[in-house]
Amino acid sequence: MACYFAPPVLVLAPFLFLSLGSALLLPQLGLCVATMAHSVGQENFAPSLSTPILTYENEVFISFHAEDTRTRFTGHLFAALERKRIRVYRGEFIQAELMKAIDTSRIVVVVFSKNYATSNRCLDELVKSMECKRVLNQTVLPIFYDVFPSQVRKHKGNLAEAILNGPEDKVNIWKATLKDVANLAGLHLKPYR
Repeated sequence: MACYFAPPVLVLAPFLFLSLGSALLLPQLGLCVATMAHSVGQENFAPSLSTPILTYENEVFISFHAEDTRTRFTGHLFAALERKRIRVYRGEFIQAELMKAIDTSRIVVVVFSKNYATSNRCLDELVKSMECKRVLNQTVLPIFYDVFPSQVRKHKGNLAEAILNGPEDKVNIWKATLKDVANLAGLHLKPYR
């Protein structure tokens, strides 16, 4: 079964590796990203510059629904990135810790699956990721695993039901965020391919 997942993961890892290099060239709303020094999640001020230089604890944060993809695609993705020595967040599933990890990651990979939207935690991670994309110009890469981008964009299937059952104060934010992220360039993968 692992051999079926190897090609998409092998295709994705170099893309992420290249994205890490190109992210250095993007302006960060007045913030200058210079290096990925081994400092841990703090801002450093260069003496000759008046703008802070962002540093990252993680190069990649992966948002995924564990029951759908942990032992399949996502497990292979973690392994492939770690083989390339790309720092991937693998920490606690505590809300505050997850939000900090998203803030301090250069790239957020969102693995949409059939039950992704049934998790309020996943949807909150998605909102935070898109906020960081807008404010910090972080890269957000959606992967549609066994779902179509149009299902996410138009809130079809399990997504519609899950969103309607969510807290009223978050439903409209989740809908807008799902639409925004589904319009980003990403990968559409079918299971076992």
